[in-house]
Amino acid sequence: MRIENKQLYEFIKDSELIKTEELDLAYNDSQNGNKRLGEILLEKKLVDEVKLRELYAYILGVPFVDLSKEIVPADILQIVPEPIAKKYKIVAFEKNAQELKLAMLNPEDIQTVDFIRKKTGLKIITCLTSENSINVILKQYEKSLKAEFGDIIEKNSSEVGDGEDEDLEKVAQGLPIIRIVDTLIKHAILQEASDIHIEPDEKEIRVRYRIDGILHDAMTLPKQIKHGIIARIKVLSNLKLDEHRVPQDGRFKIEKEGMKISFRVSILPIFDGEKIVMRLLNENSKGLTLEKMGLGGFGLEIVHRQIKKPNGMILVTGPTGSGKTTTLYTIMDILNTPEVNISTVEDPVEYRMPRVNQTQIYTKVGLTFAAGLRALLRQDPDIIMVGEIRDQETLEMAIHAALTGHLVLSTLHTNSAAATLPRIIDMGAEPFMVASTVNVIIAQRLVRKLCQDCKKEYKMTAKELAILGDSYDIASILEVIKKNDSTKELMSGKTSWEEITLYKSVGCEQCGNEGYRGRNGIYEVLEVDADMEKMISQKAPTEEVERAAKKKGMVTMVEDGFIKAVNGITSIEEILRVTKE
Repeated sequence: MRIENKQLYEFIKDSELIKTEELDLAYNDSQNGNKRLGEILLEKKLVDEVKLRELYAYILGVPFVDLSKEIVPADILQIVPEPIAKKYKIVAFEKNAQELKLAMLNPEDIQTVDFIRKKTGLKIITCLTSENSINVILKQYEKSLKAEFGDIIEKNSSEVGDGEDEDLEKVAQGLPIIRIVDTLIKHAILQEASDIHIEPDEKEIRVRYRIDGILHDAMTLPKQIKHGIIARIKVLSNLKLDEHRVPQDGRFKIEKEGMKISFRVSILPIFDGEKIVMRLLNENSKGLTLEKMGLGGFGLEIVHRQIKKPNGMILVTGPTGSGKTTTLYTIMDILNTPEVNISTVEDPVEYRMPRVNQTQIYTKVGLTFAAGLRALLRQDPDIIMVGEIRDQETLEMAIHAALTGHLVLSTLHTNSAAATLPRIIDMGAEPFMVASTVNVIIAQRLVRKLCQDCKKEYKMTAKELAILGDSYDIASILEVIKKNDSTKELMSGKTSWEEITLYKSVGCEQCGNEGYRGRNGIYEVLEVDADMEKMISQKAPTEEVERAAKKKGMVTMVEDGFIKAVNGITSIEEILRVTKE
């Protein structure tokens, strides 16, 4: 169903829709620049988008529909789930007993059409439409969800008492509260939130979602349903309903439409009641690789080389929420084969992994990281993962395990890879022990990825460069970008920052006007080789260690961030946001 440039050229020429000279110029551009003729015609404003789509439809022999003024019934709209509709620009708009009509932008997307055919069991009729039509229908998803939520709140809030004098269990099991909590969770899953914050206030309940690392106000709920919502979440998480004075932690799982989502719940007493934070963990998002997370080039080679070693320590560092645990789980996934025994001590156990023995620490009964690690060493492990090295005792146990033939994976809260070494020594470890056990240190942060549908090209001005130069050594960063394999071609013939094309966020329907969609890691990987061992034993300062590592090819986090900015993955603003100290 692909329309070739030649085919479109001949058709437009016959129809005399565009002057022959202009059409010939556009056609030559498409052949030279390896671009679609349709895209060039739109760029040069030689044809209207709707007219072009109508032409495509005519050539392919499929109907064209204009949905810009249509309102699609919610039940038909929901046949194609919102994430799929947004990602593949495909919407359902009409249905009868045997047939379902789909409007789409890309006539070549047979795979998605097949998926919908199998899911619905209906005969599919595909129609072409315009970008504007798709955007109008995509907005209706939001409206239908908001309307649904509004109706649920309105209908059900009035049926719920304030809960204070009522049987909390009865309120929690009541249909109105179940509907409200279910919709709140459904809303978060659809928006791909990582956390839900439910915060009772003096006059209302504020609900916020963390999406791509940033908190957004999602909705406000009436105060009278506060006790009901808290009770419902406590029931789901198996927590004490009548305990309101001390913090509680729990978890529950939801399986829906082929999705398995695990919720980690934390309840904390505050002045106006109890605040709830739920962490959403998608258990279907397996198959995550270090490459997909943003680790590449020389750093990736080092990590793959070091994780194959039978003993030593692999440390991942960074602040809370920088993706350290995800990196460790991804490494464990690579190492998880039937020939090895992998055991972990965690607080809390984030993801469940098959064939991995995971221990949750429980300080009340004395099961700390150090105690758990000590017990693990008697369990004949090959690979040990310690959730976090927090104290001297845990550190000493981890070093002991690494020395006695185990591969130890763990995390630390430090700002850079080189700063980890003096931190470990400050915690009480002997420098020569650190030198002989640490194999590699990975430092990381998470940056938001630019929305590929609306990102905008620009070039930096002298003023912007001067501001950037106050925070970073931009001359040395430029040299790194020129030599990096992923940016070498883009930098061909460019000698200054002013010549480099960068990208900034704009905001469109697809990214909820945020300008960003999804996240990617920026990394620095420090390998401890013979020279580095010598420096650690001599307690060399952080700056000296970093300089030596850079000479051997280490790319710092900031440099990795700028490489990703030049590649159009993220923006300079994001790099500044996550790396400024």
